[in-house]
Amino acid sequence: MTEILKGMRVVEGSAFVAVPLAGMTLAQMGADVIRFDRIGGGLDAGRWPLAPSGQSLFWAGLNKGKRSIAVDMKSPEGRELVTRIITAPGEDAGMFITNLRVRGWMDHETLSQHREDLIMVTLTGDRHGRPQVDYTVNPALGIPAMTGPEGYEDPVAHALPAWDCMAGNLVVSSLLAAERHRLRKGVGQDVELALKDVAAATLGHLGMIGDAVVNAEERGKSGNALYGAYGQDFVCADGKRVMVIGLTARQWAGLVKATGTEAEMAALEARTGRSLKDEGVRWELRHEITAILTPWFAARSVAEFGPMFDAAGLTWSQFRTVKEAVAEDPDLSTANPMFSELAQPGLGTFPVPGLPTQFSAQPRTAPAPAPVLGAHTEEILGDVVRMSDTEIAQLFDAGVVQSPRYAARPAA
Repeated sequence: MTEILKGMRVVEGSAFVAVPLAGMTLAQMGADVIRFDRIGGGLDAGRWPLAPSGQSLFWAGLNKGKRSIAVDMKSPEGRELVTRIITAPGEDAGMFITNLRVRGWMDHETLSQHREDLIMVTLTGDRHGRPQVDYTVNPALGIPAMTGPEGYEDPVAHALPAWDCMAGNLVVSSLLAAERHRLRKGVGQDVELALKDVAAATLGHLGMIGDAVVNAEERGKSGNALYGAYGQDFVCADGKRVMVIGLTARQWAGLVKATGTEAEMAALEARTGRSLKDEGVRWELRHEITAILTPWFAARSVAEFGPMFDAAGLTWSQFRTVKEAVAEDPDLSTANPMFSELAQPGLGTFPVPGLPTQFSAQPRTAPAPAPVLGAHTEEILGDVVRMSDTEIAQLFDAGVVQSPRYAARPAA
């Protein structure tokens, strides 16, 4: 964490990955992020992965450092409370991020009637407002058709919600851009972006749309090979698998020198009449290159060549499971200043990451754990909504709000 955004207040109403990630990122930059959820928990309250206790590690990971209020949003009183929290006064307040827009009360048109300079950033599924998630956007745009082993016919999905992660960070960028505009011009904004558009734009930026239009051949699967240059996985003598990269001229020359295959690579160039200094040629001749390198790796263990590769500054890594990575890679431990060991009730003790960014003008601070659902209900009603103790007690008695200390009666 850092305090670069200390003093800023952002309200979050969200589910899934992108917007919770955005709120968490803002919180780790020092913003006061208030997340509201329905009583009993929202869609993410029990999302996998789970700890042995049954509590959600997903929730704990994406809600670090936020304040939490639990509200019965089906009731008029609950909706009024959420509106007052979102539109509360303050130069550094009046900012709302969501993917749960509800017409008639939780939309910019309605909320801005309570605060004209409201900034609202809404993430939709696609530009038509239809629901989408990573696992539907990817098939729609063709990514699974180029993922998986070479020659494998079926589409292959992957485990990382890449578009959600990119969209979450774009929500952060969009909010900060709109806030800068408000500081200079004094006006709020209704900002919208769509998950599918984030993915489609990225395909365009990477040249994939142009490739599909101007070239006759469809880009297919290439397994673990690095598309357009040279990179390949190899099984070593100890049964471990490594990935080696020869993308740049320096990476390629270092790999050839470290493996002692200069003569074989020169013979390949002479036989084909093509220069392996060209990364595109390395891609086209990847099978021949791999055939040359495979015996070298098959005869050696990672322990034998790993230190040499590191000393030579080569770009390579060993394939691991997440469990193996946590056990073996110090970058996933408190040896990395981004991580702190946190003991979290119901979850256990494990390394928890703070903000990856290091600001020279702000010291890095330890990550704060995610709140228990509704943990800050009372203080939010008092500090933000400016309610008296009597008014707050009445809301609890009526079942409009809930906290771990005061369970609400079931809403009618």
